[in-house]
Amino acid sequence: MSGGLPEFPGAVGISALRVYPWEAADGLCGGSPHMHLCCSECYIVVGGKGRLQTLTASGFTESPLQPGDVVWFTPGTIHRAVNDGDLNVMALMQNSGLPEAGDAVLTFPPAHLTDRATYERARSLSDAGGEASPERARARRDLAIEGFAELTRRTAAGDGNALEEFYASAAALVRPQLEEWRARWAEGAAAASGRTDEQLAALACGDHSHLRDASVARIEQPPPTTLGMCGYLSPYDPVRMAAAGSVEAAR
Repeated sequence: MSGGLPEFPGAVGISALRVYPWEAADGLCGGSPHMHLCCSECYIVVGGKGRLQTLTASGFTESPLQPGDVVWFTPGTIHRAVNDGDLNVMALMQNSGLPEAGDAVLTFPPAHLTDRATYERARSLSDAGGEASPERARARRDLAIEGFAELTRRTAAGDGNALEEFYASAAALVRPQLEEWRARWAEGAAAASGRTDEQLAALACGDHSHLRDASVARIEQPPPTTLGMCGYLSPYDPVRMAAAGSVEAAR
């Protein structure tokens, strides 16, 4: 638990996502194909309709998305949200929302994956004035779709090296961030699991004192102002952490 607010259940990250309505070169609207290296992710569809395109070592698949549907995928799954009409989802992510804090690599063509600086230039949302812009989000989306299309084509043709090359490039790009990720995991998901272990041990000994620390928390939906990889995001975890910090500062 951090500050005065508890972690979300299981120390997941939660974001409301309004998938981009922008049309791409292939005629489909939606977000940027990308992959997480350490985190599973889950979509709960709350409105509209669309599809989730995925690419793994097993090949390309496409899952329909409509209200009430739940779809989830594990690390190494390249995924692209396709918006067929006002697609809105709640995204649940492992490790306190680590995918939005760095655990994500976009499927840019190989020339943009050679080193961190080159990748960051392609990934940046900053316009000439240094502000995050929808135009830059759309440009990087289109670049990621270009790379995704080639990965899909090569995989369908039986080229097993396509994904392996992308996986290797992605792993090299994130290596400098791993200690920071480990700290986030240790303070979030690992700590939450550890508390469950302690509670089970206490209950086995007849100690139920932790039940006296029960609490309830609520956060209103943040405005969808963040330009994410798949669409406009309303991330809840930064709000939770800011609220926890405010409570702590007031003590």
